[in-house]
Amino acid sequence: MSSENANFKPQGLHHIEIYVSDLEKSKQFWSWFLGLLGYEAFQSWDQGFSFIYGNTYIVFVQTLKQHLTPEYHRCRTGLNHLAFWAASAEQIAEVTVLLKARGVEILYEDRHPYPGGSDYPSVFFEDPDRIKVELVAPL
Repeated sequence: MSSENANFKPQGLHHIEIYVSDLEKSKQFWSWFLGLLGYEAFQSWDQGFSFIYGNTYIVFVQTLKQHLTPEYHRCRTGLNHLAFWAASAEQIAEVTVLLKARGVEILYEDRHPYPGGSDYPSVFFEDPDRIKVELVAPL
């Protein structure tokens, strides 16, 4: 460690802020999914909401009308996906069933539940703005 950062002690991620095209659709989706993972509602205001788990929180804010185009696409420069820890491979299977029941398309379904390789159980799907979300089991 260099002397420049000798006193630096990482604390983890503080928060993530995501702008969304339809706040209500996003709130329904993310409230359900993050609730499954143990996140708790944290903040709420007219143009946004957040959920917290430990010391990390995720904020969702309504995109202003003048910034809605071009639409988000994960293959452009910027965020590709968000990955969350699952409790187990069993939870991956349970959440997959719940996602399908809600009409959420499973990405890479032909390789499910190992889209990242035979030792990497996970499920990939998209939120209402097509942000890719991954739920991955501990190894």
